[in-house]
Order: sequence, then structure tokens, then C-alpha cells
Amino acid sequence: MLNVRLETLCFVIAKAREFQAKEEVVIPETPSSPSDDWALQVLADHIDDMSLQETKACVEDLDPEQQAEIIALMWLGRGDYSLDEWESATADARDHYEDHDNTAEYLLAHPFVSDYLEEGLIAHGYSCED
Repeated sequence: MLNVRLETLCFVIAKAREFQAKEEVVIPETPSSPSDDWALQVLADHIDDMSLQETKACVEDLDPEQQAEIIALMWLGRGDYSLDEWESATADARDHYEDHDNTAEYLLAHPFVSDYLEEGLIAHGYSCED
């Protein structure tokens, strides 16, 4: 069972899709430099974008457990974990991603985050289409 409301997840999915669909937003799948901040730099270039701001505000309003869950949901949808490993995925998200001020940036730095989150929801038996 998810602790993040379905409406919240669907809002994040819609805003991420809206943000990343804009022509000027290009987040490469592979960084051109070994630096870990390449995706954050791309997002910083669009700091005034309303879709980005709304996504960040929504995710930052979640408590740390919920933020870990949304990260684990992305990992589940991406295929890094199976539904049987859900507890492990959420624990790993809590343990390995402690900077909750940057959760939205971490999510949006993945070019297919909206698809991954949607697939994670489907694995749990939910859909934004309902």
C-alpha cells in the first residue's frame, strides 16, 4: 500500500511530463562529464519554469518517508526492483537518498520519470486514468 496519495502522485507525473515535454528542456540520458551535478545544472537553467516549481513544491511538501516512497516507486517502474522487493526499495531510498531538499530534482533528472512513476503505480494496481 502506498502512503502517498494517488492524487499527489498523479499531479507529480503530470507536471514532470509537462516540464520534460518542453522543447528547451533536454536532459541527456548519459552525462557528458563524470560530474554528478550535470542533471541539476540542466534543471537550474529552468528554475523559473512553473511546471518545475510546482513539482518541487509538491514533492517538498511530502514528509521524508513519502519522498523515499516516490523515489522507490520510480525505481520500481524502471525495473530496478520488483513489487516483491518494495520494502527493500523504500528502505534503500531512505538509506541512499537522504537529501530530501533535492528529491524533486533527483526525480526530474530522469528523462522518463513520468513513465517510470506510472509503471510503478500500475505495479501496485493503481492508475492515474481512473
